[in-house]
Amino acid sequence: MLSVLILLTSLSLILYIIGSQISNLADDWPLFQQQLNSSINIIQNWISTTFHINSTKQLTYLHTATTKVMASGTVVIGATLLSLSSMMLFLVFTFIYTFFFLLYRRLIKKFLTSVFLDENTALVHDIIEQVQYIIRKYIVGLLIEMAIVAAVVCLAFWALGIKYAILLGLITGLFNIIPYIGIFTALVLSTLITFATAAVMSKVIIVIIILVVVHLIDSNILLPLVVGSKVRINALITVLGVIIGEMIWGIPGMFLSIPVIAVLKIIFDRVESLKSWGIILGDEDHKESLEETDT
Repeated sequence: MLSVLILLTSLSLILYIIGSQISNLADDWPLFQQQLNSSINIIQNWISTTFHINSTKQLTYLHTATTKVMASGTVVIGATLLSLSSMMLFLVFTFIYTFFFLLYRRLIKKFLTSVFLDENTALVHDIIEQVQYIIRKYIVGLLIEMAIVAAVVCLAFWALGIKYAILLGLITGLFNIIPYIGIFTALVLSTLITFATAAVMSKVIIVIIILVVVHLIDSNILLPLVVGSKVRINALITVLGVIIGEMIWGIPGMFLSIPVIAVLKIIFDRVESLKSWGIILGDEDHKESLEETDT
């Protein structure tokens, strides 16, 4: 219960900080409209000069596209509300499942041991211990990585005078949990928010450069150092896992895909008939080739 309460308190604190920042962001909506209108005028002039399409035709095309979007607006809103409600249900059930898994952990371990033959008891115990170790290492490492990325982005944006540096840093840290796709989403959101609040376009470019550099450092240095090589899954399986997880479980599946694949790899590596599947999931061949290149 204490573990669940600590988790709930931490998430509530993060959501409170993000919510307060977003409420302040709403005050800059007129500035965003002004920036948007200015950008639209620049784009219209560029199209008119380059492609010789006058503003009237451009507005006609824009009106047609807007009408089509608005026609499907109810579907988009419905899908958004459904995703948000499923996300909230996922969080609620996560706390419930976590509590009962911790409460009945010895019973679950006893069940898993009794399912298999006595001759496989040592192997089952080894797999269970490795799964516990890897998941604990993955979660703790991921939290540390998320905190470091969020702090670095916050400090970099604050030092360069980017507005809502704390909000953008927290968004980047949270979305960084989702491999590859998360940093791209954070990049788009940070760019839009900076575009809405910055007076010059150079700050938008600075935000893009900082996030790309942070992602490269995180992927190549921070992630192997903090999370560890034992949890590393190759990039192909990572992307496929995130996509399949989203198709099966939605947004929660994107978060859960990597630890599920890591658990499967532990099982595959220790069962003789499944070792080939463990090889395709891992990144050992890539590391060996790098070591041979260095030597």
